[in-house]
Amino acid sequence: MNNINIRCDIFCNVIDNYGDIGVCWRLARQLANEHGVAVRLWVDDLAGFAKLCPDADVAAEQQTCRGVEVCLWRKEFPEVQPAELVIEAFACKLPENYVAGMAKMSADMSYAGRKPVWINLEYLSAEDWVETHHKLPSPHPALPLTKYFFFPGYTRQTGGLLLEGDLLERRDAFIGDTAQQQAFWRRIGTPVPAAGTLKVSLFGYENAALHSLFDAWSASEQPVLCLVPEGRIVPQAGQYFGDKAPHAGSNYAQGKLQVRVLPFVEQERYDELLWACDVNYVRGEDSFVRAQWAGRPFVWQIYPQHDEVHLKKLNAFLMLYNKQLSRSASKAVSSLWQAWNSGGEAGQAWSSFVAARGELDRHAQLWARQLAGNNLALNLLDYFQEIGRMRALKIEG
Repeated sequence: MNNINIRCDIFCNVIDNYGDIGVCWRLARQLANEHGVAVRLWVDDLAGFAKLCPDADVAAEQQTCRGVEVCLWRKEFPEVQPAELVIEAFACKLPENYVAGMAKMSADMSYAGRKPVWINLEYLSAEDWVETHHKLPSPHPALPLTKYFFFPGYTRQTGGLLLEGDLLERRDAFIGDTAQQQAFWRRIGTPVPAAGTLKVSLFGYENAALHSLFDAWSASEQPVLCLVPEGRIVPQAGQYFGDKAPHAGSNYAQGKLQVRVLPFVEQERYDELLWACDVNYVRGEDSFVRAQWAGRPFVWQIYPQHDEVHLKKLNAFLMLYNKQLSRSASKAVSSLWQAWNSGGEAGQAWSSFVAARGELDRHAQLWARQLAGNNLALNLLDYFQEIGRMRALKIEG
């Protein structure tokens, strides 16, 4: 498929947890650098975007970063020609004048072959209803436009997950190369962990279960090295050790547990952190997906929602993920995930989880291989072409 002449606009609101922009930035880079699409990423907070892309200029309203044109999405939106592929990420509301521009192009027969395809990229979920809602059209009530819903997911009836073409190859090369691993530890300013040390990455929101988990790690027979990237859980980590002002570079120890606080990890480096660790605690959507590609046992903290709707999404994923696990391993995963997401006694659930690590390691690798054939960026481009063909047949008919 030739994508050289495709122009794509991606619109994203930067939320304080960076999940939305994390997904959009990753998608934008993949479309541009792997598939030759001319991508324009519209973001409403350049300072927030710069946390993920440190070389971005927060004062520049238009710039090119890593093959992607990045533009500031101001309230007073400029008059620009809409792209052929328009991605409204996570139901953010497109500028009214941009929507009007899409409608004008759709009504103009001179744009017959390049009418905008408007896609609402939705949040990831393993719930059953996602399969029936994937690719559903939603006609605009007043304009000659149709928006199509595109759902990421885990089955062939969904849009799949974001996966760079060389990611799994790079992962396997890192895991099999001691020199690359040693370079990683040097880069984060940490001595190479001693043999037998359990290495854990901890990226999360505030969590009442943290102290019970630290208690379990402190009292364990096996040494535990916990790496905590800067984020919302860091103050609680410091509090456990009596530090009211934890920061990047803080280092704590108690019993068998050592905790190191890392600077905020940019996207390109985060995968290496996951690959270097034995168990990964992740949150939200982007780091959750990356943990699955890492092929390591992981614990997911889903973003909390009102009325505990998020727990339904958590359980839907667990039902899918645990299908091929033994009963004991499935129970160990579910118990720890439920405790971690409810603020319960995560320390008690940890012992069963770590005891099942051999099976969980094998399962995590198998899970990543099973998912790898369902690539979101490829599926998105295929769907864009599919809509174009349907429109052409309608015109010819």
